[in-house]
Amino acid sequence: MTIPLLSLLILLPLSGVAFLILVKDTDVRNAKAVALWISSLNLILALTMWSQFDPADLNFQFVEKHSWIESMRCSYHLGVDGISIYFVLLATLLTPMCILSSFDKITHRVREYMISFLLLETFMIGVFCALDAILFYLFFEGVLIPMFLIIGLWGGSSRIYACFKFFLYTFFGSVFMLIALVKLYGDVGTTNFIEMFGAALPLETQQWLFWAFMIGFAVKIPMWPLHTWLPDAHVEAPTAGSVLLAGVLLKMGGYGILRVVLPVLPDAAHQFAPIMITLSLIGIVYASIVALVQTDIKKLIAYSSVAHMGFVTLGIFTFSPQGITGAIVQMISHGFVSAALFFCVGVIYERYHTREISAYGGIASIMPMYATVFFILLLGSIGMPGTSGFIGEFLVLLAAFKIGSIVALIAILGVIFSAAYMLLLYKRVFTGKLTTNISISDRHNLDLTKYETSIFTVLILIILILGIYPKVILKGIDIVVPKLIISNRPVA
Repeated sequence: MTIPLLSLLILLPLSGVAFLILVKDTDVRNAKAVALWISSLNLILALTMWSQFDPADLNFQFVEKHSWIESMRCSYHLGVDGISIYFVLLATLLTPMCILSSFDKITHRVREYMISFLLLETFMIGVFCALDAILFYLFFEGVLIPMFLIIGLWGGSSRIYACFKFFLYTFFGSVFMLIALVKLYGDVGTTNFIEMFGAALPLETQQWLFWAFMIGFAVKIPMWPLHTWLPDAHVEAPTAGSVLLAGVLLKMGGYGILRVVLPVLPDAAHQFAPIMITLSLIGIVYASIVALVQTDIKKLIAYSSVAHMGFVTLGIFTFSPQGITGAIVQMISHGFVSAALFFCVGVIYERYHTREISAYGGIASIMPMYATVFFILLLGSIGMPGTSGFIGEFLVLLAAFKIGSIVALIAILGVIFSAAYMLLLYKRVFTGKLTTNISISDRHNLDLTKYETSIFTVLILIILILGIYPKVILKGIDIVVPKLIISNRPVA
């Protein structure tokens, strides 16, 4: 009997949740140990699945299908292809890192904190494995609950406002997606994504389904002008919450477009592509300019995420193999780079208890290892050749030039602004005269701990490997992308 790896990946964190419910509130040590061991075992399972994955196979692999709601032809249907498997790996890698990084930072309601992260891992993996529309929607909506709790219970001083804004924005968008799924089921007669791919829906039906789905996915990405919840959520969330929010949750919107909108609604997607490209360009430039004037480090990186995700939607709606491949690589790269940058913000906040840029200066003199790590991640964020950030942006820009030089030039402004606000941040925080009030005796204890060093080492190695040898992921992505481009009609 074939081992159901995908079900194990989804259910193993739930088993940890069940075990932690039985643990006493005061048993902090066991709560941390169980969460770390369960999430680490899940990572091993994901790596085992990856080792058995055939990147040359166009079809979904590790498929599981069981009858669920027979009256609706709805099934428990799981599978991964050359796109979704990398998002599963991203989620399973970042979760144990988040749990490990929280060991000495979370001191109250530790058991509930660990339960929230294991529950979030289940939903994240489920989104990228689901091949049934209803199952996909349940996982897609499910992430709201643990993230709402993570921000609301362990966030900053304005956490209540931020968590409700996050919940209401994303839930509002998902209501439109649910209506679209119901309509789609009524027209197609199935909730199976694979069967939906071949459906020939009238253009008029596709048009309003497109906007219903796009509202749900655009909020999650987030696209301009539906992005305003993100900076507040990031600023108030604990470090680990920001890591998973930027590293994985934002990718669900882009993944949903690739899995649903492009293959199921191709005519409407081509018709409205100029609008989506325009919104993407506005988002890239606007978020970059706003990032330039930020005074809070975390909010600056949050706006940089909006700009980088603009490259994702730009690449997707070019409808070219280079653009879509670049968008996928950009999502994966941003998952690692943004996660590492938010870990960096957590490091400095734990030591100085402020995120205000003006409070810093000359940090490199007392935290040289931390300064080196941040600079490498800065290079990945601005897309320096040799880092993972370069591959995705280059492919998207290549596709943008095929649409028109004006589109590409506007997108290039985002790259220029990215270098400007990241280098300016580094200059103000790390160089110059030391301005923080730290006693001489404490300075030798400020640099990275062994746990922090291990986390950054893994993330930086991945960023460099993907930048130097992108074939590691491209060989799987390149096989699947042509299947997503159903129509070759011009964008404009």
